[in-house]
Amino acid sequence: MTNTRLKIVADQNMPMVEMLFSPFGDVTLMAGRSISAADIVDADVLLVRSVTLVNETLLAESAVKFVGSATIGIDHIDIDYLRTHGIHFAFAPGCNAAAVVQYDLSVMSYLDPYWQHKNIGIVGCGNVGGLLFRTLKALDVNCHVYDPFLNNDDVPLSDFDSVLRCDIVCLHTPLTYDGPFPTHHLFDQNVLNRLNSSALLINAGRGDVVDKAALLRLLNTQSELQVALDVWSDEPQIDLELLHKISIGTPHIAGYSREGKINGTKMIFEAFTEWLPKTVLIEPYEPLNYVEIACQRTHSLSEILLASYNVLDDDLRMRQSLLNISEELGSAEVAAIFDDLRKTYPTRIQYDWTIISSDGEAFSGEQRDQLQKLGFKLTDNL
Repeated sequence: MTNTRLKIVADQNMPMVEMLFSPFGDVTLMAGRSISAADIVDADVLLVRSVTLVNETLLAESAVKFVGSATIGIDHIDIDYLRTHGIHFAFAPGCNAAAVVQYDLSVMSYLDPYWQHKNIGIVGCGNVGGLLFRTLKALDVNCHVYDPFLNNDDVPLSDFDSVLRCDIVCLHTPLTYDGPFPTHHLFDQNVLNRLNSSALLINAGRGDVVDKAALLRLLNTQSELQVALDVWSDEPQIDLELLHKISIGTPHIAGYSREGKINGTKMIFEAFTEWLPKTVLIEPYEPLNYVEIACQRTHSLSEILLASYNVLDDDLRMRQSLLNISEELGSAEVAAIFDDLRKTYPTRIQYDWTIISSDGEAFSGEQRDQLQKLGFKLTDNL
């Protein structure tokens, strides 16, 4: 415990934040996108997710000395400002990587059920892209990886053109504007035109890695290209015309598994307790519950993955909320609905907290091996 209670302002979408942080201060929960300078003027601690821009405009008049972002990305954080003003910063790299991989595999299973026999390209091989690569290689899927910041000692690398020729291309880069390899509009008209005409493009990284206008032009002329977007330019005021054109659209929830969100909060809390002037005893976390689903030996891997988590449900929620009434909506209303879809996102359980029971004949050895490599628990393997 500290000698004085801290004033803590936190994004209301951070699970467990009150339970973990309230012993050390008074926690005020707010919608992340609406947190303003006035809200934190006398705050000591600011806890956010990806929708709060943390910069001089927000912090200049505040007393904040600790900023935690329960996210894997930091492009919404002005790191230089925090450093020069002595504000401690912590984030949660890798916290929801397994959830994003689950999202990618669900998209593949729905739009290209035979993805295991395709060439899959990965652009960006950090926490998420690296886990996706390791998962696919464990399943003996042919992968091509492009990441100019790595070398072949880290992971077998391919050139950019080899990735663009793949059947499925997954984007998992941060959003950068400068340096030797900026990613802003990396997928511009030229690059998009180099994709296979029947390819599947999945962006669950950052919206502006893809040039929105160029993608729309391509989709208006290339009917075979399949596109799945979880991230968008100008979030939350997304382009409804683009939502009309793509195969799968979701409201930036690829990493929104139960475990991914809780991991983010836990990682920030542990950094917070290390920052405190005195050693703090951390109480054991309440264990999570498993969920169980029944599948059959006759089900393919894609069918089993969709039984665990079907991205189509998220796509339908978004389209039913936006497209059916889009003519009546202004940008502010679109933004409000987009944020509400994230706030009210239903609980999604990762593979490693899912038990699969055989509804009938036992799974084959190959099926068991694949499911266990993905992290599933089998009823006779607990």
